[in-house]
Amino acid sequence: MVSIDSSAVLWSAPERERADRPLLVLLHGYGSHEGDLFSLAPGLPLSPVIASVRAPHPMGPGFAWFPIEGASRIDDANEAVDALLEWLSSLTYTSVGLVGFSQGGAIALQALRRAPSRFSYAAVLSGFALNDAQAGDELLAATPPPVFWGRGTLDQVIHPALISITQSWLPSHSALTERIYEGLPHSISAPELADLNAFLRDVV
Repeated sequence: MVSIDSSAVLWSAPERERADRPLLVLLHGYGSHEGDLFSLAPGLPLSPVIASVRAPHPMGPGFAWFPIEGASRIDDANEAVDALLEWLSSLTYTSVGLVGFSQGGAIALQALRRAPSRFSYAAVLSGFALNDAQAGDELLAATPPPVFWGRGTLDQVIHPALISITQSWLPSHSALTERIYEGLPHSISAPELADLNAFLRDVV
């Protein structure tokens, strides 16, 4: 059983200013930490409260949401999502959206699939969908939420098979905004950040 360490969450506003506002949750990548994506916070829209969450599994110098190999990876991903949902249940907000990088993007999409009614949108940066089936998939297909998916042409980290799975799944389960960045490796560029901001301004 894993859980989200609430003491490790980085917030863009003090507690007295968080209630009854939109919430934007940042989900870092494999082997990283909550401070990574939080560095983007000053450049994101001001209306939502931003919370950057630490993944539950120690991994090298950072943390991971699930192992990158092995038969348990989807089960572990689902367990991490359930921990995220439990943490969210302790908060008060008007709506919640997710922004995830790499493995954090996979968690963002998996959270949509496990609890579609709890999220207004998701943004996936250099991320992917897991080869899984969830009860929420049918609801997402019927009422597709806004999803941003950005990736680079020189990303050597995400396996082509995962890109193929994502290309197949996202268009039929989301109102998709897809952007592909020429020459971008497994990273976030200034043009992608500008496109992400435009997406967030539309959906928040």
